[in-house]
Amino acid sequence: MSDRGAPSDVQVVPVHVGEPEVLALVDALTAELAGGGYRAEETFGYSPEQLAASDVHLVGARSAGELVGLGGVEVPGDGTAELKRFFVVPACRGTGTADAIMTALVDHAVAHGVRLLRLETGDQQHAAIRFYRRHGFVEVPRFGPYVVSATSVCMARELSPS
Repeated sequence: MSDRGAPSDVQVVPVHVGEPEVLALVDALTAELAGGGYRAEETFGYSPEQLAASDVHLVGARSAGELVGLGGVEVPGDGTAELKRFFVVPACRGTGTADAIMTALVDHAVAHGVRLLRLETGDQQHAAIRFYRRHGFVEVPRFGPYVVSATSVCMARELSPS
């Protein structure tokens, strides 16, 4: 686990997918993945409509009044949850902003009885994979819709009840 905290001016709060700033970050993440060489069928990020329909708990990180990061967790109620649409603007990477988002999402998951937190990322997302490992995630066999995706890297972390 990281002991690095977010910058003192970063606040992580729940956000709604319909907010223009949130939509802009979802679009930025989608564009970054597309620019990373992934074909459309190799990206699995929820669209804004899917985020709203699936009731993903979204949080945003604000610094100096601007939304600089986003993350979500889908908690279906079976003790397992999945991280969704995790993104920090490039200028704020390495500042602890992502750590603050992860802490908020893990806290939410634990409060809702989650024992296993999973995620999928791409095999070219090396910095993301290092970040997730630093937060206790380990690689696991591909699950769900990612089973047939050669570019998917699936990871999981066991959570302790609060």
